Amino acid sequence: MLRVATAGSVDDGKSTLIGRLLFDSKSLMADQEAGLEDLALLTDGLRAEREQGITIDVAYRHFATPRRRFVLHDCPGHAQYTRNMATGASTADLALILVDVRRGLTDQSRRHMAIAALLRVPQITVCVNKMDLADFSEEAFDGVCREVLEFASALDLHDLTFIPVSALEGDNVVDRSARMPWYGGEPLLAHLETAPAGLGGAGSSEAPARLPVQLVIRDGETRRYAGRLSAGTLRPGDEVVVLPSGVRSRVSAVDGPGGARAEAFSPMSVAIGLEDEIDVSRGDLIAAVGEAPDAARELTATLCWLGDAPARPGGRYLLKHTTRTVRARLDEITHRIDVATLGRESATELALNDLGEVRLRLGEPVMADAYADVRSTGAFILIDAATNETVGAGMIG
Repeated sequence: MLRVATAGSVDDGKSTLIGRLLFDSKSLMADQEAGLEDLALLTDGLRAEREQGITIDVAYRHFATPRRRFVLHDCPGHAQYTRNMATGASTADLALILVDVRRGLTDQSRRHMAIAALLRVPQITVCVNKMDLADFSEEAFDGVCREVLEFASALDLHDLTFIPVSALEGDNVVDRSARMPWYGGEPLLAHLETAPAGLGGAGSSEAPARLPVQLVIRDGETRRYAGRLSAGTLRPGDEVVVLPSGVRSRVSAVDGPGGARAEAFSPMSVAIGLEDEIDVSRGDLIAAVGEAPDAARELTATLCWLGDAPARPGGRYLLKHTTRTVRARLDEITHRIDVATLGRESATELALNDLGEVRLRLGEPVMADAYADVRSTGAFILIDAATNETVGAGMIG
């Protein structure tokens, strides 16, 4: 299954592109096709979205072809809802960014690319849309590609894929367009069907093992420790350490949904047994010996602020990291990040949709990796303890 986060400036045609992709790939029910006049309405599901003609919330749309299953994360393009774009991109395998061939990169397009870079989305595909309004010009397409590549180099983004499309008329969305013979690549759907999957929010199966314990299962004298492998591979006989206690043991059994397994790898959900009787509970981390993360009570992180009230030094929150929740204090806002350029600005607070680098002090240790190494164990959320509202999303660096 491939998770695709789609983003683009208002009126760049993102919702129309998704509607075209679903329509032309025969992924709609008969009642959805009946009377369909506007392809964008397939994803703009909220009443306010239909009235205003914009995407507000992240819409998740599942569909499948004979070759693959997909989850499309349709992210809003309006600057007011930048935080929702970060939500949609956080678990994506691929970011699909639309650019209007006539306007080129807008400030919001730059924000979307910057957020994809900060969230380390593994793959970036740029759809240059509305080619029908530029007479399917190769020169116009190349001009947008050069502009995007220049900005991407500042973000350290490489190996971008560019596809010229007309979402309204269907060119290069599902079928190759005869009106752009100069384009030698695949249409969008074929590109998505062959893109690497299973990377969103998870670490590589080649990385050191990380199993945040979600549940302890007791069956008589037998105990199993269940959770989703954030990274790495576990096999019976592997030596592991339980954190934060630091007690070592060996894996005695690995169980999956179908029963006992010879191995389990990220991002599978498993239950493992240990050879020794150890006090293990929800919130602990089972990790490979010799490659385990350090237990930290101070974190430096990039924080995306989601709360209506601004974040200020001294603020107190609950920090949820994998299956562990601890108390946290915002010690310092080092700087704010200009998401259009990734430049740094001095700041005394972070307002809604702001991104900044912060230092946090924790009431109890968490076992965290750098976000660049393992996205799921390098990320956290901040929660307002009084309202239970999620007010921040962080990436540890």
